Amino acid sequence: MNRTIPLFPLNTVVFPGGVQPLRIFEQRYLTMIKQAIADNTPFGICAIREGTETGSPALPYTIGTLVHVTDWDMPQNGILHIDTLAQERFVIRNTQTDSSGLIMGTVESVSPEPAVVIPDDLELAVEILRHIIDEYGNAHFPAPHAFDNAVWVGYRLSEVLPLKLSIKQDLLEMNDSVMRLRILTEFLKKQVN
Repeated sequence: MNRTIPLFPLNTVVFPGGVQPLRIFEQRYLTMIKQAIADNTPFGICAIREGTETGSPALPYTIGTLVHVTDWDMPQNGILHIDTLAQERFVIRNTQTDSSGLIMGTVESVSPEPAVVIPDDLELAVEILRHIIDEYGNAHFPAPHAFDNAVWVGYRLSEVLPLKLSIKQDLLEMNDSVMRLRILTEFLKKQVN
């Protein structure tokens, strides 16, 4: 089912189930976020394919993630700090840019990946993710934790590992959670050697 949502192109990739803090200061996005908070409605975060986060509207990748605002604060006038929780992935079918430069996208949800048991040869990924969560805490990784689910482990590692934006985007677009985890495990092994 298609629906129209505001899009927020960023130099980051957000994965379902992840938290993403944002600092909002451009008027088009302040207005968008105030509306999302008032109506308790989601918006879409998409990685930038071409362009920049500020100024002229950027060209987003066609697969992004729906997010909901979970907390907000305005420490000074004109700057809004928000926390978001990522929901499902979506595909942009078409876009329109309004007079303020806000991109509205007609999007279609991507079916969530079913939970998959992690193969024994990929347990290194789980071990490393446990260490990362122990170090950074639950604020960055909200419960429930699903260390036995290749989808959840792959998404969390994809968020935190120092990968190029285009690689993170490829990982978001994949529908094979074991393959995603295999790619991440190979990356981790190269970092250790």
